[in-house]
Amino acid sequence: ERCEMVDGQPEFIQETFSTCRLAGRPHYRSFNGKASVFMGICAYNLTTICDPNPTLPAFSAEVKKEEKVNSKVSSIGFITNHIDITITTVLSENGMVRVSSHHSCLPMSLSHGELHIYQKGKFMLIQSNFKLKVLYNWHDHLVIKLLTALSGKVCRMCRN
Repeated sequence: ERCEMVDGQPEFIQETFSTCRLAGRPHYRSFNGKASVFMGICAYNLTTICDPNPTLPAFSAEVKKEEKVNSKVSSIGFITNHIDITITTVLSENGMVRVSSHHSCLPMSLSHGELHIYQKGKFMLIQSNFKLKVLYNWHDHLVIKLLTALSGKVCRMCRN
């Protein structure tokens, strides 16, 4: 919930989120609940704002999976209005990420607090200042949560 002034009175507004899930390499479920299967080790553009409205937050989220000898490496590319980073995770490095190829321990903030990355249970949580959330378990499960008001304005694999 968030509080807003409506006609001079404070009012609680319920915020709802839409969710896109990826499980393993091939399976994903988009914001509108549609299930799909994509095979192979590739880079996938999961979601981006496609609405031309300049007041909307510009962002894009991409995931890339690759097999390395004795480890699984995943990269999550994340772009917002002011941030263009690649967060790389290695299965054997739970609790750590590589941001622009530099090892970093969690938690951390980037671009003056516009983006926060921290560990939440078995997941890494990337959270933007406009409430986009990306949860990743260092292996094969990824969840993107987006304000429902924005979910109809996105395209790519997690489209609505």
